[in-house]
Amino acid sequence: MAERKVRVRFAPSPTGALHIGGVRTALYNYLFARQHGGDFVFRIEDTDSNRFVPGAEEYIIESFRWLGIKFDEGVSFGGEHGPYRQSERRAIYKKYVDQLLDAGKAYIAFDTPEELDAKRHEIKNFQYDAHTRMMMRNSLTMPADEVEKLIADGCQYVVRFKIEPGEDVHVNDMIRGDVVIKSDILDDKVLYKSADELPTYHLANIVDDHLMEITHVIRGEEWMKRGCRAHRCTCSFTEPSAGKTPCRALRICLCCSSRTERAS
Repeated sequence: MAERKVRVRFAPSPTGALHIGGVRTALYNYLFARQHGGDFVFRIEDTDSNRFVPGAEEYIIESFRWLGIKFDEGVSFGGEHGPYRQSERRAIYKKYVDQLLDAGKAYIAFDTPEELDAKRHEIKNFQYDAHTRMMMRNSLTMPADEVEKLIADGCQYVVRFKIEPGEDVHVNDMIRGDVVIKSDILDDKVLYKSADELPTYHLANIVDDHLMEITHVIRGEEWMKRGCRAHRCTCSFTEPSAGKTPCRALRICLCCSSRTERAS
């Protein structure tokens, strides 16, 4: 099989001015793309409507022009994988939400913020997962006709990813080797919100990277459940493995040279 062309992206949220950490991440992506003769894509991740700041997108683009960091495609640059603004991709995300629901990989939850707060007071270190989902108000515990009626009546809901307990999630890490994450510690992440008909980062990011044919990801490492936290590593390099699920990836930390020894 022919080697895929390198495609990387920088995908800020328009919630304020571009900060130096974002500039550093963008620079890593830009240099990596240029080194390998690849494409550098600019995407706007504006699914968090509550934090949207008018004018932030234009300010970010102007900042990159001033810095001399050039994109090959994306918002305001064009390309064949658009639209590149997540708020314009609602129908695309909804298709994948429905696919997950139909496959039993996700479910609909109607729990209100007040109900969730009450459960947090009731259960120490509460998280919405395989151990607690059956005591909540969702499509796994409610009759199908009641679920349909609530949706028809305009009741707000979220779609949560259904994490199966008792499984080992393997990440083939270029530095750490085979990293194993126990599924029992993972919560059922919210993927979609009916309130604004937008996905959360957890879904939109994966769908976009897949459809835009992103080959490598250089980004903050805060999503790793384990890693070089002792010395506050902030960058990682992820290369999706062919034929693997999105969570199975090759990852290298750009802040930590070639190994990740824990700080003593």
